[in-house]
Amino acid sequence: MAPYDDYDPRERRRRDSDTHRRHHERRKSGGHDGPSASEGSGSRSKQKLSANALAQLDQINTTGHIPEPSRARKPERKRRKDHTRGDDYEVVDAEYESPRRHRPRPYAARDSDPEYESPRKTRRQHPEYSDSEREPESPRRPRRTRGYVEPDFSDEDPPHLERERRRARKKKKRLVSGAIAEEGRSTPEIRGGIGSQQSSYNTIENEKSRYHIPPRWKKKKRWIIAGIALVVLLIIIIVAVVVSKKNAPKPSKDSDISNVDPNSVPTAARGTYLDPFTWYDTTDFNVTYTNDTVGDLPVMGLFTKWDDSTAANDKVPALNKPWGDYAKTPARGVNLGGWLSIEPFITPSLFNYDSRLGIIDEWTLCQHLGPKTTASTLEKHYATFVTEQTFQEIQAAGLDHVRIPYSYWAVQTYDDDPYLFRTSWRYLLRGIEWARKYGLRVNLDLHGLPGSQNGWNHSGRQGPIEWLNGTNGDLNAQRSLDVHNRLSQFFAQDRYKNIIAFYGLANEPQMVELSASAVVSWTEKAFQMIRSNGLSGAKVVFGDGFMGLTNWQGLLTGHPDLILDVHQYVIFNNDLIQFSHQKKINYACSDWTQQTEQSLNTATGYGPTMFAEWSQADTDCTLYLTNVGWGNRWTGTYDSGNASSQALTPMCPTLDGSCSCSAANASPSEYSDEYKKFLLMFAEAQMTSFEKGYGWWYWTWDTESAPQWSYRQGLAAGILPAKAYDRDFNCDSDVPDFSSEGLAETY
Repeated sequence: MAPYDDYDPRERRRRDSDTHRRHHERRKSGGHDGPSASEGSGSRSKQKLSANALAQLDQINTTGHIPEPSRARKPERKRRKDHTRGDDYEVVDAEYESPRRHRPRPYAARDSDPEYESPRKTRRQHPEYSDSEREPESPRRPRRTRGYVEPDFSDEDPPHLERERRRARKKKKRLVSGAIAEEGRSTPEIRGGIGSQQSSYNTIENEKSRYHIPPRWKKKKRWIIAGIALVVLLIIIIVAVVVSKKNAPKPSKDSDISNVDPNSVPTAARGTYLDPFTWYDTTDFNVTYTNDTVGDLPVMGLFTKWDDSTAANDKVPALNKPWGDYAKTPARGVNLGGWLSIEPFITPSLFNYDSRLGIIDEWTLCQHLGPKTTASTLEKHYATFVTEQTFQEIQAAGLDHVRIPYSYWAVQTYDDDPYLFRTSWRYLLRGIEWARKYGLRVNLDLHGLPGSQNGWNHSGRQGPIEWLNGTNGDLNAQRSLDVHNRLSQFFAQDRYKNIIAFYGLANEPQMVELSASAVVSWTEKAFQMIRSNGLSGAKVVFGDGFMGLTNWQGLLTGHPDLILDVHQYVIFNNDLIQFSHQKKINYACSDWTQQTEQSLNTATGYGPTMFAEWSQADTDCTLYLTNVGWGNRWTGTYDSGNASSQALTPMCPTLDGSCSCSAANASPSEYSDEYKKFLLMFAEAQMTSFEKGYGWWYWTWDTESAPQWSYRQGLAAGILPAKAYDRDFNCDSDVPDFSSEGLAETY
């Protein structure tokens, strides 16, 4: 047990008294006979210690200074330096530490209550003044000094010590400096401060430690509350971040180009389409270099894993489940037109040049920009015009298919082609992966073929048709087969068997200008080659060529997975564009429905038929829609140079000068309620009609400034159903006369 753990002052005084009596009796009986060594040493030590104790106590009471403790015992902790203070100081220094900042005394409760028993393990204590050594009436608590060896007292205090104590209690009260009082830094609880009713013989520092004990539990409580608040705040932040990022794109670390060593790209590949350090965007691309190919087409940018478990919505099966019969479950889709095959009316900003420069299509644009600027301009367009959010919004609209137009220069360029080679290929592959993520089945559409299959600007080059026509017609036809040979080998991989639902051969071949038999023969060759390359899951698509659906009856028979593609518009025909609003809707409900049913029947038409392009636009007023600088039929400014197709007089229903494009080209926010009602009903009528076949794909998802050609803007304007599968009009009710409701036929 520690020397002072069970210290009892009364027992000490009793022993001291017995020792003193025995010593006195020995001196009285033995004269100057010395005691034993042990007794003499102990006796002399006791006598000397009592004298020293009196001197020390006298010094304490007169000067307030505690002498340096004996080093006979090792102190339990390092004692703080004492600050001496003379008893003649009456004014407290204004710079003394605030009592609230002083460390609380750890044994305050035990010192103030002699009967207090700590439930904790007893710690070593130093002796204190006993109750008998202080005045009973004194309200002061025992004064503790660490590391101080208490002097040996006899049973009764000497008279002069008692007088010194009384004098000390009668000293006048200390004064607090004016600065402290004005600042409110003195408190009645501190002895010697303003309002104190007690005097002191000790220093202000000791008084603070003895009488002002900061509420440790309050400080601890504040720290606990602050800690809890911090934890709650952190939890809120973490939850907010997790929720905000839950549906956000999560690119793989392999998409971070900063993790790639530039030296991992071979010298020969640097600066090419295989060099990820030259790419405008690396989001969701695998930037680990590889020169692996399938069908002589690079896999660079693809990840090795994929997931086909997603369904576009609860009306259709997941990708890894069979779709079934499209005649019973038609497709509902949208085109990503103007993305990888650019069109002037979709992105007019890319063609905003002086007309004298002759920039009318992608060919002339690339010629004008040159290779370097072409690369930077078009890749920026590829990276920004369609993003992952595009596919997310398509899914949210209740659509389940997406048609992606692209052109042959994604695979190969020839001769003096100015097109940007191969860059769009990478974005096509990423687009397919985004479609997979949202359960959207893909319709691949080769929109531009070598030589141009129709001579229109969206084929890449506006002008003469040089595919199956002209001097290089056969050469370009073979080049087209070569492109499909490579494409079909690539898309025959297992990763595409569930996602590629339709594979297009040639978009809109203009068969009224071509040999129909040559187009049919080429189609047959392409189909056989594609199937021999292992692309067996996707249905192969060919265009009707605008030669009339009934003319396809009996052609290309024996191929149940070869689908006829029809594009229906009322605005590219000088007769149909003249229909009134009411008649256009009725025409969609009756005539187009009838054509669909006839085409599906092999006795009257080809057989399997789909509708991969249509729009709700009822005029051709959109800028550059009919080619750059050619005008429009609606107002009679369409100058194509072809007498059989041009329209040099107004073709709106009134056939006069009152025809105007101002309302048709206005912002949807300016549309009248009657015009919105017509546009919505016209769209739903076409959806109903085309679902009699294999389904439909709206042209197109988005445009820069043509809302009647943008599914996205149509949704926002309320002129398309919020969900493609949930419509109000299904050609099963009367169509109103919109002119009688106030909708002008001329705008």
